[in-house]
Amino acid sequence: MTKIKICGLYRPEDVEFVNEARPDYAGFVIDFPKSHRSVTPETAHRLSRTLSRDITPVGVFVNEPVDAVADLYFSGTVKIAQLHGDEDDDYIAALRRAAPGLNIWQAFRLSSVADTAAANASAADTVVLDNGQGTGESFDWRLISGVTRPYILAGGLTPESIPPAIEKLRPFGVDISSGVETDKLKDREKILAAVRAARKD
Repeated sequence: MTKIKICGLYRPEDVEFVNEARPDYAGFVIDFPKSHRSVTPETAHRLSRTLSRDITPVGVFVNEPVDAVADLYFSGTVKIAQLHGDEDDDYIAALRRAAPGLNIWQAFRLSSVADTAAANASAADTVVLDNGQGTGESFDWRLISGVTRPYILAGGLTPESIPPAIEKLRPFGVDISSGVETDKLKDREKILAAVRAARKD
């Protein structure tokens, strides 16, 4: 069954909605002020502690120092680090040394065949295929045909578009944020609908 991640939680009620919907993963955008969903490490820790134990917390990072990511792992705030900046294989290697056992996802903006090759070559455990840093827009899915490893599909997904995306592409998982928001706030009904949609397969 395709996994689903609800990303960009930043209010206590967001966690309540997710705890009701029971996705596989919940994401916190940490220390990235360009996003209205950004939270401090302290807020991420507080929210993560209220997350249901059967939902895996994911920290979304953009060029964050390795030690800062490792600290959030050791504090139990996150179990997965999702990298959305300029992190390279050297960064990933350093993060593995600093935080053994941390699962690492790396996001790639697919706009060309070269991006597909980079995703295939990544040292991360899993790759996330996206259009950018939380733009809420999709990309040309035809590029995915060149991806030779399991991946998580992100970018422009909605509860309505998840079933056809899963049927056509068979991703390991789907990652949705703006598609479960109304006026930039997480929407309980949309979250519930997205999880139901992902689990129809």
